[in-house]
Amino acid sequence: MTTPASKAEQDGPGAATVLAEPRKPAKPQAARIKFLRADMQTLSLLGVLIALIVAGGITKPDNFLEVDNYQLILTQASVIGVVTVGMTFVIISGGIDLSVGAMVALASVWATTVATQEFGFWGILFTAIFVGVACGLVNGVLIAFGRMVPFIATLAMLASARGLALQITGGNTQEVTVTSVKEMGYKDAYVLGIPPLALIFAGVAVIGWLVLNRTTFGRRTVAVGGNDEAARLAGIDVRRQRLYVYLLSGLCCGIAAFMLIVLSGSGQNTNGNLYELDAIAACIIGGTLLSGGRGTIVGAVLGVLIFTTINNIFILNNLETATQQIAKGAIIVVAVLVQNRTTRNQVT
Repeated sequence: MTTPASKAEQDGPGAATVLAEPRKPAKPQAARIKFLRADMQTLSLLGVLIALIVAGGITKPDNFLEVDNYQLILTQASVIGVVTVGMTFVIISGGIDLSVGAMVALASVWATTVATQEFGFWGILFTAIFVGVACGLVNGVLIAFGRMVPFIATLAMLASARGLALQITGGNTQEVTVTSVKEMGYKDAYVLGIPPLALIFAGVAVIGWLVLNRTTFGRRTVAVGGNDEAARLAGIDVRRQRLYVYLLSGLCCGIAAFMLIVLSGSGQNTNGNLYELDAIAACIIGGTLLSGGRGTIVGAVLGVLIFTTINNIFILNNLETATQQIAKGAIIVVAVLVQNRTTRNQVT
């Protein structure tokens, strides 16, 4: 039997040299192009945000440029921002979650019942997170193992969670009596002028970025959203991955519910109204493909800040709520058209 070494000796020293010479790795052109594309997208979103700040400063300089107004923008962006981080993972995986607003409402009212508030700060926090994760678990099981379409499963959760929240409250507002929870919303709790809710949002966004870009979980999420059959053939448990993604969305909704309790000082069955639309819109603006397989946490965060800044400018200029909704719809349409054009160019 001829070994590789003896075969090299028979062919001469030149062959041995060829065999021993390591191959030079190919230049990662595709990865480099992908990075540059993402970098340009982030810069463009930053440009839009800066343009909005300039517009706000020009139209209402006495109000918009105040430090209090910037703190208000950060605070308002924080709650929906945490929800958007979870939604980003869901959409990247090829799914959708229409129940995030209802889950926030249910978690907020369940965590502000008299029985829950008897356990103080941690009782409210853990209850809100537990309810959010439980709702995410139901969504994940129905979609991953019940093989339900995400649109239908989460729509059913939307109706059920809203109904249960209304049943718990009876249509009444549940006031928070735990002092430590209410104090988180006071200015005395600000850290170097930054609201605590904004710090929580920043922490969730950083963790989300690390999970998406630096862990196996993130790579599997992208793979499932890009091509679930190819992901399955590569050894990824697609059903389990989808379950985990909806659990993550529920976790973010639970955290957002606690933040909303701090912000409003109460629990209401109307909390989180239209959060699902705002979160999806922020994801789209941030560059997340509705078809799945691509998205960034940085883009989603910038999308949230852009929408919140737009709302703030409209309110300061006394524009009607209807005008704000029309503007949001127009922005979503433009973003989707740009995504479609970009996707076609990449294919060709």
